[in-house]
Amino acid sequence: QVDNVILLDRYNPRRQIRGTFYITSTHSIFVDPDGKKEVWISHMHISTAEKLPPLKSGYPVQIRGKNFINVTFVIPREKDSVEVLGTLSVLSRPASLDDLYAFNYSGSNPDLKSEGWDFFDLQSEYLRLGVPNESWSTSFINKEYEICDTYPSFIYVPSTSSTPMLISSARFRSRGRLPVLSYLHRFNQASICRCSQPLVGFSARCLEDEALFQSIRKTNPTSKYLCVVDTRPKINALANRAQGKGYESEAFYSSVKFQFFSIENIHVMRSSLQKLVEVCEQQNPSMSSFLNGLESSGWLKHIKSIIDTSVFVANTIIDGISVVIHCSDGWDRTSQVSSLSSLMLDPYYRTIEGFQVLIEKEWLAFGHKFTERCAFTEATDAKEV
Repeated sequence: QVDNVILLDRYNPRRQIRGTFYITSTHSIFVDPDGKKEVWISHMHISTAEKLPPLKSGYPVQIRGKNFINVTFVIPREKDSVEVLGTLSVLSRPASLDDLYAFNYSGSNPDLKSEGWDFFDLQSEYLRLGVPNESWSTSFINKEYEICDTYPSFIYVPSTSSTPMLISSARFRSRGRLPVLSYLHRFNQASICRCSQPLVGFSARCLEDEALFQSIRKTNPTSKYLCVVDTRPKINALANRAQGKGYESEAFYSSVKFQFFSIENIHVMRSSLQKLVEVCEQQNPSMSSFLNGLESSGWLKHIKSIIDTSVFVANTIIDGISVVIHCSDGWDRTSQVSSLSSLMLDPYYRTIEGFQVLIEKEWLAFGHKFTERCAFTEATDAKEV
């Protein structure tokens, strides 16, 4: 607890609120004794906490959040400000996952710790989509996560595919992420499947992977071809060939049409987001400086490219043509596009419950790297955030 702390107003430096700053195991809390202001900041939401140049009134500590909050507290004594910064550094980047706020419940009802774990059942969601059926079956080859440790334990694949075909395809795909069913359109049987890039290099091929693509195409008897949506810029996919990866060759995958979409990787996105935040935190903003900064950040261009790709996938499904989506490893851009296109196609995902199901299915069950992307622990590589 630190008394006589000042909460600065970024847009009106003369407006200062004095109160008490508390640090608990899970939150930082600022309380104005007059009840005019109360600020709660979850330590898991803190991106950075840093010391600013001293003021006459004390030593400012600026907290930036992963949820885009930006608050500055002026602490009267330097010793206290150093202690606050050190404590926030430890609490916002714990050493292990066990120390996260999500596992910190210590209330009087121990049953609440298990609340929600049974809310979602992957098999129930696929049953809602009409799977399994004559064309699609449940595969148990990944039950112990041996084939792919970032895929669900139950995967849904064409009924005509064999176990050797699936295993070979997994070995031919980055991180073992073979093509599996993500969404099935109930009325025209067009499907969305997802995977990662193939390990083609400059000349490699996999007959079983090619056969699996044909099996996917044949699950939809009205479609003469299968559409493969590579969400990456083509130049990036070409560069990956030098690392033994890349993209499918039209010469080997018959009855398949390929389409590249220029969604940039997380490194470009992170840089763009940092520029956007800087634009939103200008000290003396004007309309022209904001619009120019917004344009130069490229953020809206990136958002548009994701939406454009999702619209293309949704329209392709409506036209009765099945789609396979992938990027590099199939857990960032692939999840974005499969989620958004599903959201456009299926009104169930636009309900509260359906949206929760969509996040569980497309992001959690398919191994999105939340721990790294959200920098939950101190061991996180900054390049993965």
